[in-house]
Amino acid sequence: MNVSISIVIPAYNEEKRLASTLDRVVSFLARGAWTSTEILVVDDGSSDGTAEIARRYGGNVRLLANPGNRGKGYAVRHGMLAAAGDWILFTDADLSAPIEEMDKLFAAVRREPHRAQVAIGSRALDRSLIGVHQSVFRENAGRLFNLAMRLIAGLPYWDTQCGFKLFEGAPAREIFRRQRLERFGFDAEVLFIAQKLKYRIVEVPVRWSHAEGTKVRMLRDSVGMFLDLLRVRVNSWRGFYR
Repeated sequence: MNVSISIVIPAYNEEKRLASTLDRVVSFLARGAWTSTEILVVDDGSSDGTAEIARRYGGNVRLLANPGNRGKGYAVRHGMLAAAGDWILFTDADLSAPIEEMDKLFAAVRREPHRAQVAIGSRALDRSLIGVHQSVFRENAGRLFNLAMRLIAGLPYWDTQCGFKLFEGAPAREIFRRQRLERFGFDAEVLFIAQKLKYRIVEVPVRWSHAEGTKVRMLRDSVGMFLDLLRVRVNSWRGFYR
């Protein structure tokens, strides 16, 4: 494939699994015919050895450091705006969606006659692809959030929160420089911005398995995500996404 690829991995206290994640991503990229590759690990103020593991890899693995613990949205924006690839994928450090599923996203954005600039991994389109489910409470909270997202933000997607999204490079820079939310509500925000800028988005069913060690604090972060949907609407009314 005659394009360059950047992979952004936000990481907060991921010392225990980052090395195996990087091994798998490096191996996957080595099998592709990319013109160039880079992996950007964005350390979100970790208090463990996350940064040292990323720094030790060298080569095409680059460490970016946030100014303290700012949140996943801040970390993803930091990485997306620093990435140089023709295409940029961001993925969770636990690889809940296997990195190999990126092939599906690429196939979707390049499908004729309507090529897309954004492809988002989805757990909701084909639930048979879920290997390990979240708790019933978390799954139901996700469905409730999706309903609120559709009503408040007007987005037509079934799963905005899967941390596995592919963006064409130039549109990514236009989208993420407008992003304002720094925590978990940022996923819906960047899709809202992409839609407002009239980029084409495709939702793609991907394999996914819940991994223990999530950084989501269920009650606080769930309330925050719902409030973030209102912030997206307010930001839009105030013209921040133009």
